[in-house]
Amino acid sequence: MILQKSIPHNPLAENKLPGIAPLQMADWLQPDEAFAGQMAEREALLAAARDQVLQLDPAAFPAAQELLQLVLDHRYGGARDQVTRPDGVTVSLDWQDPLATLGQICQEDFCILERHEDSREHVLTGAVLCFPASWTLREKFMRPLVGIHHTVDSYDGNIAARVQRLFDGVQVGRPLWRFNALWYQAPDLHAPRLENAPRDDSHADDAPYMRSEQQVILRLPKTRAVIFSIHTYMVHKQDVMAQWGSVSAAR
Repeated sequence: MILQKSIPHNPLAENKLPGIAPLQMADWLQPDEAFAGQMAEREALLAAARDQVLQLDPAAFPAAQELLQLVLDHRYGGARDQVTRPDGVTVSLDWQDPLATLGQICQEDFCILERHEDSREHVLTGAVLCFPASWTLREKFMRPLVGIHHTVDSYDGNIAARVQRLFDGVQVGRPLWRFNALWYQAPDLHAPRLENAPRDDSHADDAPYMRSEQQVILRLPKTRAVIFSIHTYMVHKQDVMAQWGSVSAAR
């Protein structure tokens, strides 16, 4: 099992959609105690199931390269040839395979969303998504925001319009963030589910694990693509309660 002992935000607090707040750029991409375990899992998935966890529209290649450059500037001092990760592993940088490279140097998953002149919405044009939570990249790839979220009951027309305004309005250097949280019976980080598969009804308060994603929205300055990064926390219930108190107290 790959678990953290704590979560930096209160996952028991109410977080209505879209639940967005400003984030300091310095707080983006913060490794935690599960870094080594999550990175080993990411490398295994990229090696064994690349087509399931990585998709990139050729037209989004410039945005993927720009994202890689931004991450390297932000976390690795602007390295261009290789980096040494916080767990001591050295990774060679492949600029012709930017999303796979990102998947090997950061804990976060990354989605690229672009809005073209003939589109009313941002479209998912690329992603490295090793840790999906009840969805699959292949079903969401090249879909607009509404199509991506059409299985989410609370994602109605009002929420869709608000989210699209957020994606249109997010400014360079001024990221936004939100979190989600759900109880899980199993601590699997890679937890895909097809849209037509039965829903998991096991997310009751008596489930032993809390999964919470810290999701960040930011804009790339050159391509103007919007990046959606996901830092996944999986924490045993007893550690959640020790840090944040009881479920009933939070409600």
